[in-house]
Amino acid sequence: MIQENIVKLIQYGLATGLIAPEDAIFTANRVLELLKIDTLEETAEEEILGAVQKAAARMAEAAPSPCDPATPQPNACEASGAGPKAGCKSAASDDGTAEADMVAQLPDILGGICDYAYDAGILEENTIGCRDLFDTKVMGLLVDRPSNVVRQFNELYQIDPKLATDTYYKFSQDTDYIRRYRIARDMKWVAPTEYGDLDITINLSKPEKDPKAIAAARNAKQSSYPKCQLCMENEGYAGRLNHPARQNHRIIPVTINGSPWYFQYSPYVYYNEHCIVFNSQHVPMKIERATFAKLLNFVTQFPHYFVGSNADLPIVGGSILSHDHFQGGNYEFAMARAPIEKKVTFSGYEDVEAGIVKWPMSVIRIRSEQTGRLIDLADTILRAWRGYTDESAFIFSKTKAGVDMTAADGKTDGSDGALAVGNRLDGKSSGAGAPQTGASDEAAWESHNTITPIARKRGDKFELDLVLRNNITTKEHPLGVFHPHAELHHIKKENIGLIEVMGLAVLPARLKGELEHLKEAMVEGRDISGDGELSKHAVWVEELKLKYRNSTSTAVNDVGVICFAPGDIDRIIEDEVGLVFSKVLEHAGVYKRTAEGQAAFLRFVESVKQ
Repeated sequence: MIQENIVKLIQYGLATGLIAPEDAIFTANRVLELLKIDTLEETAEEEILGAVQKAAARMAEAAPSPCDPATPQPNACEASGAGPKAGCKSAASDDGTAEADMVAQLPDILGGICDYAYDAGILEENTIGCRDLFDTKVMGLLVDRPSNVVRQFNELYQIDPKLATDTYYKFSQDTDYIRRYRIARDMKWVAPTEYGDLDITINLSKPEKDPKAIAAARNAKQSSYPKCQLCMENEGYAGRLNHPARQNHRIIPVTINGSPWYFQYSPYVYYNEHCIVFNSQHVPMKIERATFAKLLNFVTQFPHYFVGSNADLPIVGGSILSHDHFQGGNYEFAMARAPIEKKVTFSGYEDVEAGIVKWPMSVIRIRSEQTGRLIDLADTILRAWRGYTDESAFIFSKTKAGVDMTAADGKTDGSDGALAVGNRLDGKSSGAGAPQTGASDEAAWESHNTITPIARKRGDKFELDLVLRNNITTKEHPLGVFHPHAELHHIKKENIGLIEVMGLAVLPARLKGELEHLKEAMVEGRDISGDGELSKHAVWVEELKLKYRNSTSTAVNDVGVICFAPGDIDRIIEDEVGLVFSKVLEHAGVYKRTAEGQAAFLRFVESVKQ
């Protein structure tokens, strides 16, 4: 059986273009070495050589005739001289059906190889973590050197930037760095709301670790190499139980606004071509003028992609604040489709289109053909927001560390002195004065205001969406005032980062089982208040009963309990989860969608004009 899986692995490499026909026996021997097998059986060798001959014949058949220069190239990889290893559709895959068949078999191929490795004593533990480390090592044997992958990307980029990213994206899937079969497990749907159709996904692609694996990772030797999962040193790294293997991973160097960065795809692909652009240095996230320049420079180079940055403060930032990075991709989110509902003009920037976006969070959109003008205006708005305080809207630029801001006047239970500071509307600082510049005094204050910026290109114009963020906390809302509040935690408790800001809910894996069980209970009319798994949803279910009690989607049973129709329950739960997510975004918005909230928003806009 192991010989058969080795054959299939080589066939997979040929079908996807990861290896050329000349590489087949060489790669098979490397797999044998890894598995401590001395011999490739004769039948296995014959099958590999047969696959090589077929692949070579198909590649020759697909090649253009030298006598006819007008004959189109089979694909742009070969046109550039890059060869099949760039991740293009291989000529060996015929019309694509052979390749698709081999892709579908990959999980079983790798599973069989891992089973053999465990039985042979090569794989120490038969856990998901250990198997992931080992099958990544196996796939790494099929992947070309970084220099060749980079060269091929750059050659394709000269032809067409989209061709380069399309090819690299397929390559990242073919190498199993992006595990297609795990991504396919994610639950995804679209929910209609007043803000447009929001994307909802329940993330199932990250493998759940069993207790044994968790304990092993905790007890594993700690290392600071690589410093984090975004560092360039991850490329080719063997990994360990508490750090993923990356032998099958290749990254692309890019120059962003004159500085060295790298480009790769996320292994979890929350949306189409979900990419990560990261600093070559392990430096913290920072939103500043240069950030806007870098974002706009990236979409200049890759105009078919958007790119954005998480905010640089806890609670409103991403999960990795220690390494400066952006996220982008070839996808249009609901926020990008949302219209400007109120046009505004900033003094000195009358040539720049600007307005407040119809969105549950607080977004200023600016648009211009000149990136320099957008950078200048974005920096002006950022600097104004960093120091802005509006006590009536509970917006505080800075507060004393450890102080609970329970009242909008900035004071708590008998406290004296300034607990919050910032530039007020009258130009004066709030409280008793701004903090001193000394290091010890500065450390006693926490900054709260920042921005989540997103850049894109539309036709000849560039666009920046500037999402105003504030991470202040109180006793009532210890996870953040502008964060999903406790009544929504049954669906979403985690931070609202860049992806959620744009309109895609990344929900926890627990909801897959919970929502299925919840639907059953709602159809049966079962009381869930005492259910250990479902009781967190009990208040929500009662609200839904009131909402749908007079509709054809519910009926009252013999004991007077409202039951939901089996044929409607899937749609109802999906739609209602979407509405909960829209409330999550409203909670995260610093200015509420009320007359008072929008008036406060305009006060900030006016302060920027001054």
